[in-house]
Amino acid sequence: MFRRTPLALIGSTTLIALALSACAAAPEPGTTDDAGAPDFLPCAVSDLTGFDDNDFNELTFAGVEEAAAEIGVEARGAESSSEDQYSGNIGTLVEEGCDLIVTVGFALANATRDSALVNEDVNFALIDSTVTNDDFSPLELPNVKPVLFDTAQAAALAGYVAAGASTTGVVGTYGGMPFPSVTVFMDGFQIGIEHYNEVHGTDVRLLGWDREAQNGLFVGSFDDQLQAKNITLGLLDQGADIVMPVAGTLFIASIEAVQEQGTDAAIIGVNSDVVVTAPDYSEFILTSVMKNLTTASREVTMASFEGGFSSDPYVGTLDNGGVGIAPFHDWESKLDPALIAEVEALQAAIISGEFVVDSPSSP
Repeated sequence: MFRRTPLALIGSTTLIALALSACAAAPEPGTTDDAGAPDFLPCAVSDLTGFDDNDFNELTFAGVEEAAAEIGVEARGAESSSEDQYSGNIGTLVEEGCDLIVTVGFALANATRDSALVNEDVNFALIDSTVTNDDFSPLELPNVKPVLFDTAQAAALAGYVAAGASTTGVVGTYGGMPFPSVTVFMDGFQIGIEHYNEVHGTDVRLLGWDREAQNGLFVGSFDDQLQAKNITLGLLDQGADIVMPVAGTLFIASIEAVQEQGTDAAIIGVNSDVVVTAPDYSEFILTSVMKNLTTASREVTMASFEGGFSSDPYVGTLDNGGVGIAPFHDWESKLDPALIAEVEALQAAIISGEFVVDSPSSP
């Protein structure tokens, strides 16, 4: 869990000028301060849901903390509670001497870009987004590393198992907001359902998303539990018995909708194994489409400390373990073993390149 600490500098830092190559410079590996401590300060800024969200922010900061512990320093975090705090929190960490600042989520993209442009000797890792110009054209900065996840690959597995597990022949999905990091899940989910139909000659229908038109159901935020519940109730009313909310912790609202309806339905979580974060609801959770945020942020932090920071994007895939699906937990006994074997075979086919999961939102 996040431990709120003062944003104070622990040890002096060595700021090295921006290299002429495409990478921002980091402290020399093994550099220590006058007290003999490693001369490296890793930091992170949360989005407005904070570091205690049992989700995106907490998992990311856990990786920064793991790296900090291995290095022998203490990670610092600036917790945001509103969007207007992003720039100020990043600026505070820059002033405190942070060598690497991990910013969590696409909402911090512009604040990260603006700070990176004027603080060339500070490295940034932007989780789940790239930086762009004001006209949304692509922008590459030597001191900003996008940390991205091809979640369409893992979502295809979830779509396949959802189609096979559905007893009504109808499944649903909805998103928080129509960002690429959201719709990439929905694209993969539809691809998996369509592949199941091709293999089995079935006609399982998907509600809430049209991959060709790139539109579907959205809450309009990531914190409106009532709207998420109402959307889920609408999907259940149309016969969906499995729903994938791509909306962070709003999956709780979907479970409440299932409980209210009294139907034998399930949800699919995103970002992390939501059975771990919400074990009381395990009977309602088929699986989760996971971004291994902790591993990614730890690797990026360690690379920066060791002098290997690069602006080349980190892309999590099934092959490198950056994405995947969670165990089926309570639902494993309800699933046909043959279906589970087919999902495993599909994963192998995606990794080998035999089966291609193509989303316009994939990194």
